[in-house]
Amino acid sequence: MRSAALSLSQFYQALAAMTRQTLLGNGPPRKLDHFRWLIAPDLLSFGYALRTTISSLIALGIALWWELGSPQWAALTVWMVAQGTRGKSIAKARWHMFGMVVGTLCAIVLVACMPQAPLLYLLCLAGGIGAFCFVGTLLPGPAAMTNYRIHGMRASGFTYAIIALDGVLAPDHIFEIAMARATYITLGIVIETTISSLFQYRLENRARNRLATNFVQALGGATRALVNMLRGDRQAVTHSPDVFGTILTLSDQVEFAEIEMGKHQHEGDHARAALAAMTVLMSRGMELSALLAVPNSQGTHYQDVSVQVGSFLKNLPDRLGNGQPIQPVLNDLTLLDSTCRELAATSLEDEMVAATHPPVDLPLERALSREGQLLHKLSEMLDELRLSLEQFEMSRNPQPHDHFRYGMRTYRDWRVAFTNSLRASVTIFCSGLIWVATAWPDGLTFMMFVAIVCALFSTLEQPAVATQAFLHGTVCVIGMCGLLDLWVMAQPTTYEMLAMCLSIPMLLGGLAFAYVPLVLAAVAYNLFLPILVGPLNQGRMDEILYFNTALPLLLAMIFAMWMYRVFLPFDPDGLRWDMRLDILRWLRHLAAWRTPPLPAEVVGRGVDNFVRLSSMTGGRKSYVLESYLSGVLSSMTIGLNVLRLRHILARGVLPPGAQRATQAMMNRMQRFTGRYGGQYGRTSRATHLAVLYLVQREQSETNLSVRVEMLRALASLRVIETELAQNQAFFDASSPYLDQAFPEKKTAAGS
Repeated sequence: MRSAALSLSQFYQALAAMTRQTLLGNGPPRKLDHFRWLIAPDLLSFGYALRTTISSLIALGIALWWELGSPQWAALTVWMVAQGTRGKSIAKARWHMFGMVVGTLCAIVLVACMPQAPLLYLLCLAGGIGAFCFVGTLLPGPAAMTNYRIHGMRASGFTYAIIALDGVLAPDHIFEIAMARATYITLGIVIETTISSLFQYRLENRARNRLATNFVQALGGATRALVNMLRGDRQAVTHSPDVFGTILTLSDQVEFAEIEMGKHQHEGDHARAALAAMTVLMSRGMELSALLAVPNSQGTHYQDVSVQVGSFLKNLPDRLGNGQPIQPVLNDLTLLDSTCRELAATSLEDEMVAATHPPVDLPLERALSREGQLLHKLSEMLDELRLSLEQFEMSRNPQPHDHFRYGMRTYRDWRVAFTNSLRASVTIFCSGLIWVATAWPDGLTFMMFVAIVCALFSTLEQPAVATQAFLHGTVCVIGMCGLLDLWVMAQPTTYEMLAMCLSIPMLLGGLAFAYVPLVLAAVAYNLFLPILVGPLNQGRMDEILYFNTALPLLLAMIFAMWMYRVFLPFDPDGLRWDMRLDILRWLRHLAAWRTPPLPAEVVGRGVDNFVRLSSMTGGRKSYVLESYLSGVLSSMTIGLNVLRLRHILARGVLPPGAQRATQAMMNRMQRFTGRYGGQYGRTSRATHLAVLYLVQREQSETNLSVRVEMLRALASLRVIETELAQNQAFFDASSPYLDQAFPEKKTAAGS
C-alpha cells in the first residue's frame, strides 16, 4: 500500500511538471486565458466537476460492491446524465431513463428474432438506430446536445446498440445481459440525481430569478436592434444574428426552470409567451423599417415620437432589472402608445382636410398618408411590447388559479430527418460489414463504438464537426488511460486507492465539460474514461486488453468522422437552396390555403430558419449568407402582411376597385415561384400596381372607416413591395446560391 501511495505521488508530480513545461515553457510568461478553466475555474464549474466526480465514484463503488460484471457503465451513465443545473440534470435523467427502457426492449426483440442471420441482424440493428435518429430529429426543441427530448432517442440508440451487440455472442442470455445493462444505467441515474439534489440551495427562488434574468437579457438585445430599426437601419437584425438565437435558446431553457420550481403556477408558460411576443415585436420592427424606406414618409410627428420611443427602449432593460416594479414602465409605455395613436389620428384628419378642400395638395396628402402609416405601425409595435412585458410580469409574479398554457413550438424538416436516419444506418451497417468481412476479433467492439457515435451525433445538423471534436477528446482519454492502466492502476488493491487514482482525471474532465469550447471533447473524455480503465473486482486492465480496447475506439471515431464527411455530407449551399425553395412554396401556400396559419407560426418558422442559417457557418459571414439572412427575414415580413391582407379582404370593407386590385396581387402571390421575367417579376409588378391604385383611390375616399381600412391594406402592400424590391437577389430563384448574381460583392462582405 505504501508503494502504491509513493507511485501515485510520483505520477502526479510528473504530471504537474509536464503540465507546467507545456504551458509555460522556458521563455517569457505566456497568456493562459485558454487554460483558465483548468488553473482558475469559477466556483460553479468546480462545484459541478467535484459533484459529478463524487457521484461517479460512488456509483462505481456500489457496482463493485454488488459485484456487477461491468461496473464501468454505472460511472459512465453518471457522466452522461450530469449537467450544470438541477433542472437540466433531472430532465436529462428522465429522458435517459425513457430511452433506456425503449432501447432495452428493442434489443431483446432483435436478439430473440434473428440470432442466426448475421447480415439481417446487422441490417435491423442499423435500421433501428436510424429509426431512433429519425424520430429524435422530429421531436420539439433545437437539434443540439442540450435538447433532452432528442437525447431520449439518443439514449435509446445507445442502449439498443450495447445490449444487442453484447447479446449477439450469447443470445440465450439476452435477458440477463439486458437486465444487467439496465441495472447499471438505473444505478448511475439514481446516484447522480440523489447527489446533485444535496448541492442545491434555494432552488425555487434561483429558478424564478433566472427566468427574469433571461428575459431581461433577451430584451436587451432586442431593444438595441429596435432602436437601430427606428432610425431606418434595415440590416439591424442581420448584423446581430444572436438576437433571435438568444430568444430561442432561452425559450428552450424555460422547461428546466419549471422542473426546478417544482409546483409552479405556469410561470414557464408565461415566460415562453413573453419570449414569443418578443419575436413578433422584432417582426413589427422590421415592417416599420420597410415603411421607412418609402420616400417622403418621415414627418416631424414621427421623428419626434421615434426619439421618445428610442429613449424608452434604451432604458427599458435597466428599468426591469433587479426585480424593479413594472407598473411605471407600463404607464410610460401607455403614454407613448397614446401619443402615437393621437398623432396617427391627427395625420389622418389632416389628410382628410387636404383631400376634401380644393385645391388638393397631392404631395402633402401622400406625405401625411405615409406618416400616418408609420405611426400606426409604431403603435402596433408598442402594443406587442406591452404584451411581452405583461407576460413577463405574470411569469415573475404568478397569480393563483392561473390556467394559461403556451407549449413549445418547433418546425421540423422531414427530409432532414430522413437524411440523418439514412446516414446513421449506412455508417453502422458498413462498420458491421467490416467486422463480418475481416473476422476481426475486436470488430464487435469497433462496431459498438461506431453505433454509440451515430446514436449521439446523427441528429445534429453538422455531425462531422461534432465527431471531429469528439475525436480530439478520444485521443486525450486514450493517452490519460494509457498512463493510468500501464503505470498507476496496477498498484491499488482497495477501492479507496482506486477512487483516489481516478478522482483527479475525472475532475479534469468535469472542468473541461464546464468550459464551452471543450464541451464535445470533454464528453468523449468523460464517457470513455471508465471504459478504458475497466475496473473489476477480480482483475485489472492489462496492456493487451487496453490496446485491444483503445485501438477499436480510435478507429471507430476516425471511421465515423470519415463517413460523415463522405456519405451525405453537410452541404450549406444545398441546405440554403432547399430552405429557399421551401420559403417560396410557403409564401404561395399562405396566399392560397383555405385556413391560413396563425401569425405566430409564420414568425416561428422564419425565426427557426434564421437561426439555422446563422449557425451554419460558425460565425463566419459572407455576402451570400447575409443575403440569405436578409431574405429569410424579408419572407417572414411578407408572410405576415399576406395574412393581414387576407383578413382585410375577408372583411369586405374595401371599395370594389381596391378589392379587385388587392385580390389580383394575392392571386399572383398564389403562383409565386421567384422566377423573374426581367428586372421585376409578375408578383412584384402586381404589388406595385395595387399600391398605385390604392394610393389614387385613397386620395378621393371620404368615408373615414373605409379610408382607414384602405390605409391598412396600403401599408401591407407597401411593405411587400419594398421587401420584394430590396431582396430581389433572394427571391429570384434563377440564381441558386446568389454567387452568380453578385460576384463582385462577395469580397465586400468580408471587408
